[in-house]
Amino acid sequence: MASTVLIVDDDPNLQRLMTKFLKLEGFSSIPANNGREALDYLRGGGNASVILLDLRMPVMDGWAFRKEQQNDPGLAEIPVVVLTGIDGEHMIELGAAAAFHKPVSFPEIVGVVRRLCDQES
Repeated sequence: MASTVLIVDDDPNLQRLMTKFLKLEGFSSIPANNGREALDYLRGGGNASVILLDLRMPVMDGWAFRKEQQNDPGLAEIPVVVLTGIDGEHMIELGAAAAFHKPVSFPEIVGVVRRLCDQES
């Protein structure tokens, strides 16, 4: 079974491109437009091996999502890769496995996703 990547970003173009690229590399993906949608998916029984997380989104931003995720024992262990246009100074406090500045390098992101999924198995 393919590892599932949860793409949490309000940019439909990035979601679409990331989904295509991940599929070519053997991953399945689920899009979420904001942190609230992502939490609803995960708490509703959805699974994810890795979460790709934007920080600036409407409804629930990446920081609020990450705080909720870290406080939920059922979700806290899912690794997060941050995709953002914000400088990396604040990435440490998020406890992300990796961070990429937009515009993103899809091959680099897939390499990190693959490494994180391999660590999971």
